[in-house]
Amino acid sequence: MQPPDARQDQPAPEHQPPPGVDDATVQALGKLSEALETVEHARGLLYGFHRLTGSADLALGEAIDQLHRAGHEQLADQLREDLLGRNVLQGRWTFQLVEEYDDGYWSRFRTWEERARQQLAQGRRHLHEARMKEEERTDGRPGHEARPDQGA
Repeated sequence: MQPPDARQDQPAPEHQPPPGVDDATVQALGKLSEALETVEHARGLLYGFHRLTGSADLALGEAIDQLHRAGHEQLADQLREDLLGRNVLQGRWTFQLVEEYDDGYWSRFRTWEERARQQLAQGRRHLHEARMKEEERTDGRPGHEARPDQGA
């Protein structure tokens, strides 16, 4: 197998800083991207919380039905009245938390991250990570190609 053409063994243009974009800007945009990734992870955890809480409420309903069938009507009725379908926060079920997070903080964060990339780097993403890849990979070595179209 021949080594890739040196001109081709470079990051794709969308992963190279535009002319005039300095290292400090690439690093700052990388840190902003890192912060957004953390927000995305938090959002995923919030959706996990939403799903787990919903699953717990469904299981609670089944437990209440089973308690009722087992002859524990008073306890089953008390659980049904007080706990089944209860708000997790004042006036809110978890779907409302997810909606509020998505419509507020998460959307605003994504907008600002994209705005910064557009303003400072022609919208290019992951410039810091692409630079890290270039610093760490071994030119010409299989499995270390700069781009997917250069693989075996």
